[in-house]
Amino acid sequence: MTSQQLLILNAGSSSIKFALFENAAGLAEIARGQVERIGADATIQVAEAGMRASSRPVFADDHAGALHAILEIASGQPGVHSIAGVGHRITHGGPDFSTPRVLDAPTLQRLAEFSAWAPLHQPYNLLAVEGARVAFPDALQVGCFDTAFHRGHEFVADAYALPRSYFDAGVRRYGFHGLSYQYVSAKLTEIAPDVALGRVIIAHLGNGASMCAVKNGRSRASTMGFTALDGLAMGTRCGQIDPGVLLHLLSEGGLDVEALSELLYRRSGLVGLSGISSDMRVLLADGSPSSRQAIDYFAYRARCEIGSLAAMLGGLDALVFCGGIGENSPEVRARICEGMEFLGIRLDARANEAKMPNIGVGDCRVLIVPTNEELVMARAVHDRLAAANNNSNPL
Repeated sequence: MTSQQLLILNAGSSSIKFALFENAAGLAEIARGQVERIGADATIQVAEAGMRASSRPVFADDHAGALHAILEIASGQPGVHSIAGVGHRITHGGPDFSTPRVLDAPTLQRLAEFSAWAPLHQPYNLLAVEGARVAFPDALQVGCFDTAFHRGHEFVADAYALPRSYFDAGVRRYGFHGLSYQYVSAKLTEIAPDVALGRVIIAHLGNGASMCAVKNGRSRASTMGFTALDGLAMGTRCGQIDPGVLLHLLSEGGLDVEALSELLYRRSGLVGLSGISSDMRVLLADGSPSSRQAIDYFAYRARCEIGSLAAMLGGLDALVFCGGIGENSPEVRARICEGMEFLGIRLDARANEAKMPNIGVGDCRVLIVPTNEELVMARAVHDRLAAANNNSNPL
């Protein structure tokens, strides 16, 4: 019997991540990688299972070019014979989608309506779907939604204090990074069962950053809202801001809606505060006053959100770091945890520097859990294929 594989795509505004899995029990990973800096300086990085990653320049001046390079690599990997299914990270599922869905024409049309709610991601997510459908016409295309993990919140955790008609029309808090939170929450049941069903805050810190309050393994609140702009400061996004500032910029600051969107999504956050870079690694190495201030603000906002989410949970049993910054930066973790002893958060400095899984010594567990959004998506595609093969409705 010819083996089949699953291709997982995670398309963002300037990069596309991918992973290949065997479509079999255990979902063994074959390879993973990404195209970074889509444009004139694009590079592709690939790591086969158990091997070090290699990187080289690639012609990918737009997302179509990046996807073409990925599909060539996927087709040429040793042992890859047939792509049975393709999983796509879809950033915004809106009020409609709370579970993975087969991406048929009506579903894609509906998802396109949410593009303005996630302009850095949704249009590119859907471009990847189009490309994969052409490249693998017989494969099952499955959408996995970053907002899905947060469905089921209490009304007060999702509503804005606007007339109720806006909530009913979909203007509400959705939360994001749900695929990461889903993986980490499940992983906690294996590595920290004593707190997995307790009061947990998961901090997904990367170029996009958010936190999620989890209790009994379920999302109860998120720092992100209607869009992926709210909450923490991020690489290029502002995070929490007084809406009056936006009104001022529109009425008195000479900005129109397009310019304001560009400011909030691409010119704010770490790059806006520092004037140097959106990359936390660059800012930590730079050491200039503006870099230090940007890092200080990032940590300050993180502490504020931890306090808020802990109050909502009624206490805290564990704080979990994941994402590129959360997993790899001891200094940022230390900055965030500083002064949080009142919640039982205290770091073991040596364990933190060594990036050990358990870095806390206080009453509140402090953990590092590397996330794996691609595996979450691979499981969803595998399940939909099994349902289809059993003559069930894959929707």
